Amino acid sequence: MSITENLKNVLSEIEKSAPKNEKIILVAVTKNHGVEEMREAIDCGILNVGENRIQEATEKFQLLDRKVTRHLIGHLQTNKAKQAVKLFDLIQSVDSEHLAEAIDKAANSANKIQDILIQVNLAKEDSKSGVYEEDLQNLIETVDTLKNLRLCGLMMIAPNYSDVEKCRPLFRRMREIFDNIRVNRQDFDFLSMGMTHDYKIAVEEGANVVRIGTAIFGVRDYSKF
Repeated sequence: MSITENLKNVLSEIEKSAPKNEKIILVAVTKNHGVEEMREAIDCGILNVGENRIQEATEKFQLLDRKVTRHLIGHLQTNKAKQAVKLFDLIQSVDSEHLAEAIDKAANSANKIQDILIQVNLAKEDSKSGVYEEDLQNLIETVDTLKNLRLCGLMMIAPNYSDVEKCRPLFRRMREIFDNIRVNRQDFDFLSMGMTHDYKIAVEEGANVVRIGTAIFGVRDYSKF
C-alpha cells in the first residue's frame, strides 16, 4: 500500500483506540526513509516527524522544504547537544542530568527555550536508554533548575515482547506516573509511548503521543543512511 493508504489506516486505528475526545499526536518516524517519502507524508497531513540520529536528520532537514514539527526520539550524546538544539523543536530522549545540562547550555547559547521530554526506562532494559522510575524525581528537579529547558512530559519505549499485551501494564504504570507529576506542573502535556507494534495498546492506556514509522512507510532500507 502507499504512504497515503497506510497513514489512513494508522489514523483510523488511533481513533478507534483513543479515549473519547483525547487528541493523539502522531509522530511519523522517518529514520532511514528519504526526503521524498517525508514530503509525501507531510503533504498527507503529517505535522510531526521523528528522527533518531543527528547526522541523518541534518542531511534530510536541509532538503526538506516543508514546515513540520521536528522531534528527536533517539539517544542523544552530550557532545551533539548543540546540533540537536539547532535542529529539533522537541527532544524526547533526555535521560540524565549531564545531558540535560548540556542541552540547557546549548539552548542558552542559541537564545532558545528547548522543549524536552524525559525518557523513562520503566522495564529497566539494559539495551535501552532512560532514567529508572526511582531516579525520575531527581532528574525532574535538576531540569527545573535549568532556565533554558521546558519539561513538557515523558517518553517511554516498551520492550519488544512477542506478546504485545505484556506491554499493557507498563503503559498503564507510565500513565499513572505522568498523571501524578502533571497535577502540579504547567506545560506538562505529552506522554510519548507506543510504536508500530504496540501503539494501539499504548493509546488505550493513555499515550497522547505515538511514534510510528514502519506502519506508515513500510520496512526500512538500512542501506540508505
